[in-house]
Formats: sequence, C-alpha cells, structure tokens
Amino acid sequence: TVLLSLDVFGFSVSRSALDVTGSPRTHVPVCSGGVPASFPARTIKSVCWEKFARYFEVELKEVKLSEGYYVMDPEKAVEMVDENTICVAAILGSTLNGEFEDVKLLNDLLVLKNKETGWDTPIHVDAASGGFIAPFLYPELEWDFRLPLVKSINVSGHKYGLVYEGIGWVVWRTKEDLPEELIFHVNYLGVDQPTFTLNFSKGSSQVVAQYYQLIRLGHKGYRNVMENCRENTIVLREGLEKTEKFNIVSKDEGVPLVAFSLKDSSSHTEFEISDMLRRYGWIVPAYTMPPNAQHITVLRVVIREDFSRTLAERLVIDIEKVMRELDKLPSRVVHKISLGEEKSEANGDKLRVTVKKSDMEMPREIINGWKKLVSDRKKTNGIC
Repeated sequence: TVLLSLDVFGFSVSRSALDVTGSPRTHVPVCSGGVPASFPARTIKSVCWEKFARYFEVELKEVKLSEGYYVMDPEKAVEMVDENTICVAAILGSTLNGEFEDVKLLNDLLVLKNKETGWDTPIHVDAASGGFIAPFLYPELEWDFRLPLVKSINVSGHKYGLVYEGIGWVVWRTKEDLPEELIFHVNYLGVDQPTFTLNFSKGSSQVVAQYYQLIRLGHKGYRNVMENCRENTIVLREGLEKTEKFNIVSKDEGVPLVAFSLKDSSSHTEFEISDMLRRYGWIVPAYTMPPNAQHITVLRVVIREDFSRTLAERLVIDIEKVMRELDKLPSRVVHKISLGEEKSEANGDKLRVTVKKSDMEMPREIINGWKKLVSDRKKTNGIC
C-alpha cells in the first residue's frame, strides 16, 4: 500500500514518511512542525483547519474569493507570506466547485520569494478530493512531489480512493520533513512502535480495504473508474446546459462534479430546486459561496463510481420536472405601490413607498405590511 500510494504521488519510495489516519485530522501532524505563527492561503473554510489553528494557536490567513474565481489566487497567497509562515496550503479539488488550484504557479512564485527573502516556506497540498483523481485523469499536471516546495500531501481514501469512510493518507517528502519531536515511541506491544497521530485505538479494516482496492484495480483500474466518472460528469453538464436555465460553475479539469446556478433567480431559487428534488429521491445540496461571493448560490452534484450514465440522464429529467413545477407556482413578486405623485408639503419630494412581499408569504405578514404602510403614510403627510 505504501509503495503504491507513493507511486501515485510521483515520488521515489526510498526516503519517504507516511501515515494513515482519518482524513480531516491529517492537517494537524502535517502543519505542527516548528513554531507555528502564521498559516496563509486557505480559500475555503473547513472546520479541520480552524480546529488546527485554534488548538495550536496559529494565525490562519485566508485568501478571499471573488465572483467567477472560486479558488486561491497564488499571487495573493504569496504576498501574505511572512517570516513566521509555517507553510502555504493549496487545495487540489475545491469543495465549492471541484476546481484544482494552481499548485505549479504557487510553487514557482514561492521559490522566487524564498530566494529574495532567504526564507524556506514550504507547500502542503490538501488533495483530499483530488489526490486519487489527478494522477489518473491528468498525469501531466504538476501538483505533487515533482514540485520542490511540496513537502507533504494528504488525500482521503474514503472519497475517490474507493474505500469506506474514515481513512486518510498523509505523505511527507522525506523523513526529515516530519520533525522527530512529534514522533512518540512505545514498546508495550512488544516492539518499538513510532506514532505521531492524534488517533488512539482504531481498527485496521480500512487500511486492508485500501490495500485490496489498490491491488485489485491497480493504475489501469483506477484510471478506468475515474474516466467513467468524468464521462458521466460531461453527460450531466451537457444535459443541464441544454435546458438553458443554468450557469455551470464547475470547471472541466477537476473533481468529477457539476456545480451550477440559475441564470435567472428572480422567480425561484436554488434552495427551492434542492428542496423539490428530494421528492424524487435526490439529495442535491444548495449553498452560498464564501464572503466576497456569497451572493452566488450554487447546486452541486458529485459523480461517484456508482453514478451511471442512466442516473445522470434521469437526474436531468427530474430537474426539468422540478423547473416546470416551480414555473407553475406564484413567482416571488416585488410589489411597487405608488401612493401618489403629489409633492409633499413638508419637503417637496415625491412620495413613493416600495413594499417587497412574496405572494407565498403568510397573509398575516401581508396585512401587517399594509398596516405599517398606512401608519407611515399618516406620519408623513397627515393623510389617511
């Protein structure tokens, strides 16, 4: 398992260090070396990173997203690096839209900054989602140990590693990149056993399952699985595009998923679509983007190994049904009520009051709105 895993990440086996743990916890041993002070370049808030920063009193610096650009900007990330930075983290497979961050550009920019400053700031790649995708679908993409500043990589075996939930892998470039002071040695099991995880007693079934999958499928098998996922992603994306109702937010190169938003959300929202799809047996999350892009709402469908072409076509059909049902419902109307064009005696301004109410809201709320409207009118010019 160790040999195969390291081969996937483009690295020689001879001088490596590897650990097996639950995927979210891999960030703690990875980033705990040295004296933590600042840790820039997170673009998407994840509770595992926030826990690490709080437990180890690390300043977590985040590169803000912007509309249309939902991954880390390497130039902005490098600008945030200072002499106390312990590492820069890049995501291979955004939670929001599956996009791969440009680890190669980040590495090149950071190499220049390290030369200018004399610092030695490394890179950690959070490949939880993309670590078992990029090696098979995009083998020429440089994101792993082929880049000199990439010192550690974590990947989830329970995502596209095709194993049960709860297994994650973290690989260091060399043993020297894993500080010795973080390793504890115990011999109460009869032999010396080094350990540096935060996990305690845990079964080995997940490790065995990962070993079985790697042996059974091999490179060719994993490549076939990932290519099939990509093909079904294309089927779903093209089906949604044909409806002419959605903008595709996800990218062609990345995790096999489709993230999309409504072209026109004035009548209905992505949350309504998500809710109504449950009636057809689909759990499709709707969520807003992080700050600076939080006015954007998207739906996301992750294509797994067992998500067939037939299911992709069926999902498109069910989404079209939902859209037709929503079109039959009353729209979210904005009522503009003009209370006269006469000028106010007080200040000579035209008086126009706009009340925004949904036709689907409770009648009591509508009545209260009208009462407030009349009350405000009385206070303004004394006319009922």
